[in-house]
Amino acid sequence: MLRRKAYDKMLEWKKKSSGSSALLINGARRVGKSFLCHQFAKNEYKTSIIIDFANIPKEIGQLIEEESYDLDIFFMKLSAFFGTILHDRESLIVFDEIQLLPRARQLIKYLVADGRYDYIETGSLLSIKRNVEDIVIPSEEKHLNLFPLDFEEFLWAIGEEATIPFLKEMMLKKKPLGQMLHQKNLNLFRQYLLVGGMPQAVNKFLEEKSFLEVDEVKRNILTLYRNDVAKYAGRNQNKVLAIFDEIPGQLSKKEKKYTLSSISKSARLREYEDAFMWLDDAMITNTCFNATDPNVGLALSSDYNTRKCYMADTGLLVTQSLLDNDHLENTLYKEILFNKISINEGMLMENVVAQTLRSNGHKLYFYSRSDKKNRANHMEIDFLLSKNGKIVPVEVKSSAYRKHSSLDKFRGKYINRVGESIILYQKDLAVREGVLHLPIYMTMFL
Repeated sequence: MLRRKAYDKMLEWKKKSSGSSALLINGARRVGKSFLCHQFAKNEYKTSIIIDFANIPKEIGQLIEEESYDLDIFFMKLSAFFGTILHDRESLIVFDEIQLLPRARQLIKYLVADGRYDYIETGSLLSIKRNVEDIVIPSEEKHLNLFPLDFEEFLWAIGEEATIPFLKEMMLKKKPLGQMLHQKNLNLFRQYLLVGGMPQAVNKFLEEKSFLEVDEVKRNILTLYRNDVAKYAGRNQNKVLAIFDEIPGQLSKKEKKYTLSSISKSARLREYEDAFMWLDDAMITNTCFNATDPNVGLALSSDYNTRKCYMADTGLLVTQSLLDNDHLENTLYKEILFNKISINEGMLMENVVAQTLRSNGHKLYFYSRSDKKNRANHMEIDFLLSKNGKIVPVEVKSSAYRKHSSLDKFRGKYINRVGESIILYQKDLAVREGVLHLPIYMTMFL
């Protein structure tokens, strides 16, 4: 079974809440929400009832919609239907894919107030209009976002338990690992890039040790996402699919800002804004906005018309980049594994940094300044973080990296605002010219 950091957060919720709130787990399809709830229910409660609204019995739907006003009768019928005895403060009720029955989410307010049992909700697309229309959103929810497995969770899965504590110590001491250990960790990170963090893909890798078998799993997940768009995106489905399909092409450019003209010369942001929001709400993508006047309050200067759009899972991005090819014939997997890739290296490395920062709780911002009259004034900083009242600029460099002119200009322009400056690359840890150079696999510590 895959070990997830979210499990510890669920334990923390159970201990602190003591029934005073429900836990709402939000995440993309196939990210492991249901399995995590099954595991948590089995390990932490005397009994549990898990209601899957994607495959809900008619009787349970009617019970929630029409007979939940008397909770004594409601629980009695629920217990009888599932053949499960419910114990006060020792039982868990899970509403899985709750967005499919909004009335059940509204009911949470009264279930929590009743106080007999604990409640966990899971879902995706939880804030789009059709899933919140005509219901009162309960304030008794504690939210937890579930992302694909991060690099540390991937290492746990393959049995590398001692790696992360060692890396963290070296990071804190700012000491290089040495070529042998660095190369080992870089190879592990490349495996993570290829497999990604979707639990089904990781489990297939553990079973088969075959990237091509893993690729087939990821293709199925991408097909599921496309089917979800057709089913749930309504009148925006064509725009959502157009944005989604164009992501690899947008990220393969030198400047990775999303350009709508690549979809259509007449495309305007106001026409596509809801489509971008749909993908973000589904947690299929991670959106990064341009902070035009970077300060510790990055959101205050965000230009929401200028964005980069990353895939939430880099393993899915690898597969999405290959959809037009027969995966049995492509060589991209081998190229990434043996560090021979060139054309898409920057795309994958920048995407995995965005994925890691997002799973660490950061909202994503970058800095871009263009000056057509004077190219020397042009600057592009991949990511901006805020720490201890200062801006932390982060640049992602390829293996061919030689200089960091944009970073130098940014540090000069905002000298009083900039704290530590970081470059993420594929070499060993080093501090040069006042810039902390971290191997890409240490992104998790930011």
